[in-house]
This record gives sequence, structure tokens and C-alpha cells, in this order.
Amino acid sequence: MTAQSSAATSRQREPGSAVLPSLEEAYEACRRETAEWAKTFYLGTLLMPPAKRRAIWAIYVWCRRTDELMDSAEAQARPVEELAARLDAWELRTRQLFEGQVRDGLDRAMVDTLERYPQDLQPYLDMIEGQRMDLHQTRYATFAELELYCYRVAGTVGLMTQEVMGLDPAYTSAPWSERPDTSEAAVALGIANQLTNILRDVGEDRGRGRIYLPQEDLERFGYSEAELLAGTLNDNWRALMAFQLERARQWFARSEAGVRWLAPDARWPVWASLRLYRGILDVIERHDYDVFNKRAYVPQAGKLLDLPFSYVISQAR
Repeated sequence: MTAQSSAATSRQREPGSAVLPSLEEAYEACRRETAEWAKTFYLGTLLMPPAKRRAIWAIYVWCRRTDELMDSAEAQARPVEELAARLDAWELRTRQLFEGQVRDGLDRAMVDTLERYPQDLQPYLDMIEGQRMDLHQTRYATFAELELYCYRVAGTVGLMTQEVMGLDPAYTSAPWSERPDTSEAAVALGIANQLTNILRDVGEDRGRGRIYLPQEDLERFGYSEAELLAGTLNDNWRALMAFQLERARQWFARSEAGVRWLAPDARWPVWASLRLYRGILDVIERHDYDVFNKRAYVPQAGKLLDLPFSYVISQAR
């Protein structure tokens, strides 16, 4: 086979479309995008075997493309009707992805991932539904409302990735073994991560007219919406935020129970990601709950120093 014909077989052409990148090029594009936009998450994926990390990158990119339909700077300037139409078109395209239809290189990586790690369509549709919530809802009366939103935009990620993570054969190999269900813990970790995002991004979200902290909690702690929009730091705000951080930590704790069931090559990266993301809550505390003027993040040195601790924890079932 000539070099020219070999190159041709590494690419695909959909009817009426341009030549698609090779599968390797498609996954490399997913890797670059994950590394650029999700640095802590990306660090955790590097602890996985190559096949699993590539699948996680492809899923992350699908999630980011979904999020960008609503949250990109370009999308913010579009009317609601146009954004709703975009989400409808994206839902159709996602359904077609699950049927093996490919339009670009990022689609190609995702279809390959779905073939290697078969999974349910529903979490993907649920995430799109979470984006639809952002079309009209900018306030949440209760935590129950916020929990539903967090499940849709983030808890679903746990369901999307659990087949890639796999299960530890120690829990499934014996004839009497009952396959453990990691779904609840996977969803809990996604909700914990989203609650952390919400607490970190309070200042940024208010600029877009969105307040994700439940209205019932604002009222409980005597902190008004006007004070939040003004970025007021007082004792009521600190008490409110301390309560929110504790709630997020409880969701992280709920997720820990399921990590022990994961395949050995997935436990370390999941523990690392869990601990590093939870570390953002500690940074918010160190900033005295000032999320209006300070960005909470775990420094790179702190991430690297935590990896050995996460590894030790991951070895215990």
C-alpha cells in the first residue's frame, strides 16, 4: 500500500462533506480542548490508560460543545428563540451521533467512544434539557430545584463516564457477585462539582443576571439579592457561604462510597479529580468567602502535591 493510499484510508468522507480528520487527529483535538478548558479535570485524565483517557476527552468535548450553545460570549448576544432552536438542532445531532452519523472530527471521536464504551442516550438528552433550563430560569426558589439543574448539567457526566471507568473485577468475578451500581455515586460527584462551580462563579454569574444560590437560603441567612448583585461582604454572606460549602462537601462525601467499586486504573484519577475539585472549596474559605473579587482555584503545585495522597487512598477498596 502506498503512503498516499494509506493516508486516504485513515480519513473518512461523509456524503456531501469535506474530508474528515483521521481518528488520531480527532482525539488529539479533543485532548487539546480538554487541556485548555478543564485543567484540573485534564490532569486527572492523564492518570488513566490511553484508551480511557481518550474516551473521557471525547465526552468532555461533547459536553463543552453543549455548554457553549448557551454560555459562550457569542451565544449571550443571541435571542432566546435562536438559542432554543440551536438546542433543538443539537439534540437531533446527538441522537444521530448515537446512530453513528458523523459530521466533523469531534463527532468522529465521540462515535468511536460510543462504539468502544456503549452507553445510554438519556444522560445526553438530560444535559441538553439542563441547558434549556438556562433559557428562561435565572433564579432557583429551593435547593430541590437547583439539585435538578445540577443533575442535568453535571450529574449526567457521571453517568456518561461510568462505562469508561469500568468496575473492579474483584466485585464482579465471583459467581455469587452482584454487580455494584455506581450510578448514584457518579451522579453525586457531578452534583458536587457543579455546586462547587456555582460557589466559585457567584460573581461571574451575577454579571449575566443569574443567581444559582437558592432563594430560600438567601432568605434564611438574611442576605438580599440586591446585596449579592452589589457584591456585599458581611457576616450574613459568610454564614450563607459556609452553609453552601458544607452542602457541597456532603455531596462529595456521598460520591466517595462508589469510587471503591471502580476499576483499579480508574480509581486514582477519579480520587485525584475529586480531591482537587473539592480543594476549591478550601480556597474559597481561605479567601474569606470573597468570590466577587477573587478567583478560587487550586495552584498547579498544590495539584501535583496531592497526587501521591490520592494514589494511596485509591489503593484501598
